[in-house]
Amino acid sequence: MAEAEKKSVLRETDDEAIRLAKTLIATARHGALAVHPSGGGAFPGVSRVQLSTDFDGTPVILVSALSPHLGALETVPESALLIGEPGKGDPLAHPRITLRTVGARVARGTDDHGRIRRRHLARHPKAALYADFGDFAFFRLNVHSASLNGGFGKAYELGAADLALAGDLEGIAALEHGAVVHMNADHAEAIALYAQKLARKRPGGWQLLTIDSEGMDLGDGDERARIFYPEPLQRAGDLRKVLKQMADAARAMED
Repeated sequence: MAEAEKKSVLRETDDEAIRLAKTLIATARHGALAVHPSGGGAFPGVSRVQLSTDFDGTPVILVSALSPHLGALETVPESALLIGEPGKGDPLAHPRITLRTVGARVARGTDDHGRIRRRHLARHPKAALYADFGDFAFFRLNVHSASLNGGFGKAYELGAADLALAGDLEGIAALEHGAVVHMNADHAEAIALYAQKLARKRPGGWQLLTIDSEGMDLGDGDERARIFYPEPLQRAGDLRKVLKQMADAARAMED
């Protein structure tokens, strides 16, 4: 009976819950990472970590060797990551997600490291001051499962497959950097439209930070916005067309 009552608290995972979960991950600038003690102690440790995402939506952290969680992750890679901004009023009324993850260090000198470094610095430009120090390392936090709380009475359990991005991941990753540079240099008006019309954000100095197969991430200072395409891109070659269609749709929207 107790087990049945516990399960009844959870809602059935639907597209809205999955999109909320992906948005929380994509827009998070930081999170609270809980790790096992590397020295074999009895108590776990929790640290605030700087967050970005890889091309497939996997959370990424940049860690110093001076921090206890680097050694902890290399000793016991299983960890838990809490993401979600409290906002105004009751902090429990705001969405948050706990990811159960397995950390994997990203080897320097690899294509993966170069891509992850670029995407991370797009979101955290000041990290360029120390990201290349020899005692810093990037870790991918590969998602095993997650608990999403969308607010009071909105609890969901999600699997890794729910949070995996769909579409032409590799193809978009190959052209992402050039597309981001081009959009920021030549299409500031379209980016402003995405932010103000599609994401309902205030006017400002919005820039395109990263692109993936399901959407784009924008930033203005410390503020973030996630915008999804109408459908995941199955062909990287469709990116330009979809971005134009979204800009046209935003122009047609009334204030």
